[in-house]
Amino acid sequence: MCWYDRYTMKSSVIRRHRLYEEVASHLEAMIQDRVFAAGDQLPSERALMQQFGVGRTAIREALFALQKMGLVALSSGERARVTEPTPTVVIESLSGAARQMLSQPDGVRHFQQARDFFEVGLARHAAVGATPADLRLLAEALAENKASIGDVRRFEATDVGFHYVLAVIPRNPIFLAIHQAMAEWLTEQRRITLRSPAQNELAYRAHEQIYKAIAARDANRAERLIRAHLGQVSALYWKMLEGDHERLRHHRGLSPEARNVRSFPGPHRRERRGVGSG
Repeated sequence: MCWYDRYTMKSSVIRRHRLYEEVASHLEAMIQDRVFAAGDQLPSERALMQQFGVGRTAIREALFALQKMGLVALSSGERARVTEPTPTVVIESLSGAARQMLSQPDGVRHFQQARDFFEVGLARHAAVGATPADLRLLAEALAENKASIGDVRRFEATDVGFHYVLAVIPRNPIFLAIHQAMAEWLTEQRRITLRSPAQNELAYRAHEQIYKAIAARDANRAERLIRAHLGQVSALYWKMLEGDHERLRHHRGLSPEARNVRSFPGPHRRERRGVGSG
C-alpha cells in the first residue's frame, strides 16, 4: 500500500501487517496488561481462531512469534503457557542472531570489543562497590582458578567462574545474562587460546593482578589490567587461528577441500567465527 503526502509531494510505503502479526500483537498486549499472567495458559487454538476470526495457521504462527519473543512456552499437545520474563530468556532469544553476526566479516572482533567494554565496566564497578563478601567470593574464584592450572577443562570452567563473579557483584540480573551469553557466544576463542601451554599461567596471573587492583579499590588500575588481559587473549586467538590455517594449508595429506581453506583473517581480512580465555 502506498500513501501520498500532498504537502511534501513524497510517497511513503505503508507496510501491510500479516494476519499472524496482528494476532501476536493483540496477545502480547493482553499479556502486558496481565489479562494472562505468568504461568497462565492461553485459550486453545480453536478458541483463539474464533476470537480473532482467523485460521489455524495464523494462530500457530502468532504463537511461534510470541515464543521467539520469550513471552510464551509451547509444548506438544498442550496450550501455550505465559512465561515469567527474565533477562536470561531475553538474551537467549538473541542467540540465533548473535551466531549469525559472529559469522559476518569483523563479527568476532565486534563481539570481542563488546566484551571488553562490558568487562571493563564490571571491573571498575567492583573496585568501587564490591563488599567484603564480594571480595571473598572473588578470592575463592581466583584460588579455584589457580588450582586448576594444567587441567584444561577445569581451567576453562574456573576461568569463566572468575569473570562470573565480576558480573555477580553489581547484583543486576541483566549483567549475569549478558555474561552467560558472552561466555557461550565466544567459546571458540577460549578453547583455542587455552591450547597454548603457557596460557593457563598467563591467564591466572592476569586474574590475580585484576583481583589485587579491585581489592585495593583502584578502579583505573583494574581497568588497565583487564583491558590488557582481554587484549592478550584476543591477539593470541588470532595468532593461533592463523597458525592452524597454515598447518592445514601445507599438510599434503589433507583433502583438497581442507588444503584449499581460505586464509584466516588478519586485521583487514574476512574473519572466521570464534571467541577466548579470560
